[in-house]
Amino acid sequence: MSEKKHTADLPYKRVLLKMSGEVLMGKKEYGLDPDTVKSIAEDVQEVVNRGVEVCIVVGAGNIFRGVAGASAGMERTTADYIGMLGTVMNALAMQSALEQIGVETRVLSAIPMSAVCEPYIRRRAIRHMEKGRVVIFAAGVGSPYFTTDTPAALRASEMNCDAIFKGTKVDGVYTADPQKDPTATHFKTISFMEVLTKELRVMDATAISLARENDIPIVVFCIREKGNFGKVAAGEGKFTIVKNN
Repeated sequence: MSEKKHTADLPYKRVLLKMSGEVLMGKKEYGLDPDTVKSIAEDVQEVVNRGVEVCIVVGAGNIFRGVAGASAGMERTTADYIGMLGTVMNALAMQSALEQIGVETRVLSAIPMSAVCEPYIRRRAIRHMEKGRVVIFAAGVGSPYFTTDTPAALRASEMNCDAIFKGTKVDGVYTADPQKDPTATHFKTISFMEVLTKELRVMDATAISLARENDIPIVVFCIREKGNFGKVAAGEGKFTIVKNN
């Protein structure tokens, strides 16, 4: 791994990358696409090499979605726990891809499973990040009835992150779905209150409220574009910042 460059001009020193499990599918219908996982790992490596401390929360929509399971007749609590286990699987896959390219990584799970990862302990997580390791938070908050958006906002708050980077399939927040409405307008910046009142689907309302209370901006960008994480972390490229007024 190349030597880290601690650049003073980067706008963020510690960030949390939030991405859905669907991002890891690539062009597949379900599961993991190894090339996509490797590509994202290389993007994370680029940001780490520039001296930014990175932690990650990844969903499990590529494996199992609790709400979908509940709507199919499964008990919601059980469905959500299955979804949490799915996030551990994705976290381990991401860890493997990062370590294969020389990035030290630790998976910390809110549901203890010592055979495969460490339990979530806040001070331990912060220490890992201070040592330059990428920390992947798995199993949500360890309780049902939360999407992975909420633990992303919670962990970002606990880690004192400068921003939450929401990696999606679009390059920011629009007035409408740009893939369905060609007249949709892109926001360069937008307030937390506007996102809530306009019901824009950036993250769930609980996560937005938590980020707002702790004054942690949410940077929405397209993670599918190679190298975009590094560009946006440097304040370049196209993205939307959701923040307090």
